[in-house]
Amino acid sequence: MINRNEKIFLAGHNGMVGSAIMRKLAHNNYNNIVTCNRDELDLVNQASVYAFIKQHSPDAIIVAAAKVGGIYANDAFPAEFIYENLMIQNNIINGAYHGNVRRLLFLGSSCIYPKFSQQPIDEAQLLSGKLEPTNEPYAIAKIAGIKLCESYNVQYGTNFLSVMPTNLYGYNDNFDLEKSHVLPALIRKMHLAKLLNEGNERGIMKDLAVDTFAEAKKITHSFGVTKDTVEIWGSGKPRREFLWSEDMADACVFLMKNRNFSDVSVGLKEVRNTHINIGTGEDIAIAELAHMIQDVVGFKGTLVFNTDKPDGTLRKLTDVSKLHELGWKHKVVLQDGVK
Repeated sequence: MINRNEKIFLAGHNGMVGSAIMRKLAHNNYNNIVTCNRDELDLVNQASVYAFIKQHSPDAIIVAAAKVGGIYANDAFPAEFIYENLMIQNNIINGAYHGNVRRLLFLGSSCIYPKFSQQPIDEAQLLSGKLEPTNEPYAIAKIAGIKLCESYNVQYGTNFLSVMPTNLYGYNDNFDLEKSHVLPALIRKMHLAKLLNEGNERGIMKDLAVDTFAEAKKITHSFGVTKDTVEIWGSGKPRREFLWSEDMADACVFLMKNRNFSDVSVGLKEVRNTHINIGTGEDIAIAELAHMIQDVVGFKGTLVFNTDKPDGTLRKLTDVSKLHELGWKHKVVLQDGVK
């Protein structure tokens, strides 16, 4: 357990995940929080990370920093995704051990599981099959982070927990048309299509930060957005689980406050798969999600599913039984979160 006076280093506090955890910590009166911007500390640089931890001597660390992106970004930049994520987590986790940090929470992703996992996916399915190729470099990095935490706990008696959130959405999400995940990408595309449909040239130029409407139309067209249609990659059949970022943060703070590594490793014949899924245990088809977002945004046009583009994994639903047994359950339903 961490008390409210202890110092917590939150790595990655500006992103959607980190900012949500920051708000939740503040809400729970944890006010001794250490943060750093990218220009202040390069988490890929080992010496800099070690020096930072030594300087601040935190009692706990939350590793919310990562290089993240959707299918396009993972496919276009695989080297950066595996290298940067490995370096960030290795530097912080090993630095935490050498800095005598008492507790650590490492955040991964549900993409660590095999492409053809049995549904819903429980923690024991880790490394039981081949990964989805479109995000394999990122997933391998996150699996390494889990194993690093487990190994330090077993060998050195540290108290490092790993949590694997499902697909997240919420405040400070990435709405970049090229690099965002499916839910924020759909929101942005629907919004741009609505502006086009309404003839709101000033609004769409402001949104895209361009000087002419001709430039704006060129950009939207390149991403399959017109005044009458929005193109969506894939068939729309894959099913995905989505968790409101504030719920994710609540789960992380709950686990840091109330649970130890012993709570997830006791009784195991061998210490493995001690990570914890964080999700809702509920999923939705991408097509259904797209129509939900269309209704919320108010776009009156047509959705076009481009089946020449990859679907990715057909279904990915986490089993959150372990999380429920540890005492936490989500509160926000998807439609309310989208609104």
